Amino acid sequence: MLSRLASSAYANAYLLLVLNMLFWSGNFVLGRGVHEHIPPMALSWWRWVVAAIIVAPFAWRPLKHDWPVIRKNLPILFFLGAIGVGSFNTFAYLGLNYTTAINALVVQSCGPVLIAMTSFLIFKDELSRRQAAGIAISMIGVLSVICRGDLGLLTTLTFNKGDGFVFTAILLWAFYTAYLRKRPNIHWLSYTAVTFFVGALVVTPFYAVEHLMVRQVQPTLVTFLAVAYVAIFPGLLAYIFFNRGVQLIGSTRAGVFLHLVPLFGTLLAIGLLGEELRLFHLTGFALILLGVWLASRKPGA
Repeated sequence: MLSRLASSAYANAYLLLVLNMLFWSGNFVLGRGVHEHIPPMALSWWRWVVAAIIVAPFAWRPLKHDWPVIRKNLPILFFLGAIGVGSFNTFAYLGLNYTTAINALVVQSCGPVLIAMTSFLIFKDELSRRQAAGIAISMIGVLSVICRGDLGLLTTLTFNKGDGFVFTAILLWAFYTAYLRKRPNIHWLSYTAVTFFVGALVVTPFYAVEHLMVRQVQPTLVTFLAVAYVAIFPGLLAYIFFNRGVQLIGSTRAGVFLHLVPLFGTLLAIGLLGEELRLFHLTGFALILLGVWLASRKPGA
């Protein structure tokens, strides 16, 4: 029974991508919330080391079976692990040390557009009018929620180097999403373990410099809980879900689900922090869901 349910869930791209974005919404909020407790390189490095340790026992047999294919495809696997696992998260956490969560969400909202552009420029993927309209509608919904119903507030935002780091992270994620189609045909546990290892490896020298020359992570309860969360939910589970979602419905259609991140982030703030639900929230949520529905439907549906 449980096996059938798990198989059914793993075949449902929409369920996987919605859960993925729910986990990532907490990642943005937590990354900003703990930046004074955990330096960015430390958070990124420990995230992937812990995630790799968790997945290693389950991936051992698939890794042994897939090793000939892995060895033959090491360049593309290293590329995917370096930009999508190591670099993306490191730049995001680095940016959250210098910018606000609101600014980061504004910058993050361009993710679906960057994924669509990258997929078109590199692989000539076509963007239908319906997909373009869906992306535009959901982006308006995102900005409406962030600006509390007054889009004119966007003109008052000031951007700094932290926003540049977040934009770099989103651009790297766009390349990762587009190039996922080049991943070799290996077991998903093998792919997860290899890319997590590569991600940790890429971050290691930067973490070493930060640890020796900038500041060190302190072994506190906050640190432990933060690392546990980012390793298990936005790390291990979210990457498995996103990779599978792209495999099932393609990069452009999966990318538009990124607009659910600010929606879930706002709902978490309302539910956990007691923030008030307002009309602009409902309007923005409706636009986001409409846009995601339009852009993620099958061509011709």
